[in-house]
Amino acid sequence: MSGSQHGRRSAGLLLFRRTGHGVEVLVGHMGGPYFARRDAGAWTLPKGEYGPDETAWDAARREFREELGLPPPDGEAIALGEVTQTNGKVVTAWAVEADLDPAAVVPGTFTMEWPPRSGRRQEFPELDRVEWMTPERARTLLVTAQTVFLDRLAEHSV
Repeated sequence: MSGSQHGRRSAGLLLFRRTGHGVEVLVGHMGGPYFARRDAGAWTLPKGEYGPDETAWDAARREFREELGLPPPDGEAIALGEVTQTNGKVVTAWAVEADLDPAAVVPGTFTMEWPPRSGRRQEFPELDRVEWMTPERARTLLVTAQTVFLDRLAEHSV
C-alpha cells in the first residue's frame, strides 16, 4: 500500500439494538499502542479496507467477521451512506439491528513494528474491546467523521 491515504476505502456495519433505555450501538476501541491510552476519537464501528474487486457491502460483512470473529448478522440493512475521515479514507456503513454478547468477540489481529525502529514485530488486536453504548456516549468517543452515521441512524427513527 502506498503512503498516500487518498483513494482508500473502508466499509463496516453499525449494529444497533433496542433496550428499555432506548437504542444502543456496538462500537469498538481500536487496538494497538497508538490508541492504548486514548478514549475520545479511538472508537470505531467494525470496518476495514477493500479493493476494487469487492463491493462495499461484501467488505463490510467480511470485515465484521475478521474484526469480531463472529458471523455478520442477517437482517435488514439500513444504508448510512459514506463519510470522508480526516485521513482521506472514505468509509461506507450500514446499520443492522442485532444483538450480540461483547464477551463472545474474538478480535482479529494485526502485526506492526513496536516499539518504532526496534526491529521487533508485535501482534495487536484490531479492536481491543467492544461495547454497547448509547448514541450520545458513542458520539463523544467515535472517530469524529463517523458520528454522522449516528445522525443518519437516528433519522431512520429506530
